[in-house]
Amino acid sequence: MPITVVVADDQLMVRDGLVAVLSGAPGIEVVGEAGDGEEAVAVARALAPDVVLMDVRMPRLDGIAATARLLGDPPLADGPRVVVLTTFDLDEYVYAALAAGASGFLLKDAPAADLVHALHVVAGGEALLAPSVTRRLIAEFARRQRAGLRPGAVAALTPRELDVLRQVARGLTNGEIAGELVLAEQTVKTHVSRILAKLGLRDRTQAVVYAYENGIVG
Repeated sequence: MPITVVVADDQLMVRDGLVAVLSGAPGIEVVGEAGDGEEAVAVARALAPDVVLMDVRMPRLDGIAATARLLGDPPLADGPRVVVLTTFDLDEYVYAALAAGASGFLLKDAPAADLVHALHVVAGGEALLAPSVTRRLIAEFARRQRAGLRPGAVAALTPRELDVLRQVARGLTNGEIAGELVLAEQTVKTHVSRILAKLGLRDRTQAVVYAYENGIVG
């Protein structure tokens, strides 16, 4: 089954370009478009795509508010995933979108191959955390508004789960964490699933944001 995508961007030429790139990519089907945040939410609710490619700065409802509204909608609790698009790699709007539940971000000038790869990554349930700039951005803005540790939630984690969470926050993959902590990769995957469940988090991106905001790393 192809990955279904909704493209949301208020600039028609940019949106047309994104649609053209994705429509020609194997395994991806663009099922809808939106020109602002309100429309993006409505189209995503109607079509339930696997991924929404969401511009950050849009009229009526910006990409941050649209992401929060979409991912806070109970009927859509298990999807779609959101990848936010921005012009700048250190943009407070991007941090806010990640904190709202987006699974990653891309720069608008990213190569087409990176865009296609990103959609496959997040549609598979992973977070787009590989670029070091992502972790730098999260660390910078999380420190500005750190809420302090939430003992109740953190106390629910075992020492090994805390170790795994710290490695997730560094941007390591399950395989890399397995090598770092001398564990089987499947064991790491199980730990990550338990961490997300215990902390009430959606995916690895939210786990990274949580770890920085609560002083577990950084």
